[in-house]
Amino acid sequence: MTDEWKAPDKSSAEGGDEKSWKLLEKTLLAGVQEQRRSRRWGIFFKFLAFTYLFVALLLLSPLISMEKSATRGSNYTAVIDVTGVIADKETASADNIVTSLRAAFEDEKVKGVILRINSPGGSPVQSGYVYDEIGRLRALHPNVKVYAVISDLGASGAYYIASAADQIYADKASLVGSIGVTAAGYGFVGTMEKLGVERRTYTSGEHKSFLDPFQPQKPEETQFWQGVLDTTHQQFIASVKKGRGDRLKDKDHPELFSGLVWSGEQALPLGLIDGLGNTSSVARDIIGEKEIVDFTVQESPLDRFSKKLGASVAEQIAMWMGFHGPSLR
Repeated sequence: MTDEWKAPDKSSAEGGDEKSWKLLEKTLLAGVQEQRRSRRWGIFFKFLAFTYLFVALLLLSPLISMEKSATRGSNYTAVIDVTGVIADKETASADNIVTSLRAAFEDEKVKGVILRINSPGGSPVQSGYVYDEIGRLRALHPNVKVYAVISDLGASGAYYIASAADQIYADKASLVGSIGVTAAGYGFVGTMEKLGVERRTYTSGEHKSFLDPFQPQKPEETQFWQGVLDTTHQQFIASVKKGRGDRLKDKDHPELFSGLVWSGEQALPLGLIDGLGNTSSVARDIIGEKEIVDFTVQESPLDRFSKKLGASVAEQIAMWMGFHGPSLR
């Protein structure tokens, strides 16, 4: 038996090489895919950690701002901002203002409280709540005075709150007053008729839809609604008179309760304010403590967004139903 050398089969060699390359290719692709997977998970976890830290900072920011006073060793003046529309779920809501007021009055280092006002007014309910709470806290802490300082605007519901303070100060160009009540809306009856659209409303109660903007007004319902506004106006006037006392020159100037607004310079002789000044001058010259600590409740952006979203939905429902309550603006 003889051994005979045979050349390797070219086709089988090529097949083996092809299999080897395919195996190598699969291995390389698997490695690349694994690296991509790892990188994606790394990015995801980094983003998750960043989001967690960001949310934590947002949630803790109110606590940090409220604890600033604990690190201070001397006495100071507390400042609380009343900015924007006074309404539930807004920055200048009664809950936020009252929370700030209570924190300031409970702080033994606070020698005076300034309400720094820049607001067109808003809800009579929210304004009345703050007004009453100021009176309650002043009675509990007679040594701590409350001063309202109006910057650009202190009108209507904002002036309602200011009138509860011991004294009111404003800039000579500030707008002050607007002691009145408004409730505005629209009427679409003529438009509906021109478009040929019929309004169908089903209610239980004779006057349940009396504020519906798509139905004609009835004289008796208009008179009733005017009575509601007049009652709210008288409550407003009574509170201002109680807060301002004899300083208010309303006997000689009945127009003070007409809804008009005056500059700070004009408001001074009318008794609407007690002097011209700003936050710094009142803290320094009136209270005697120039150091200022902000006690305003600082809501996180997440809280503000949630409240805005809820308030927006409620407002849209109210608009659709045609209902708008009285407003001090």
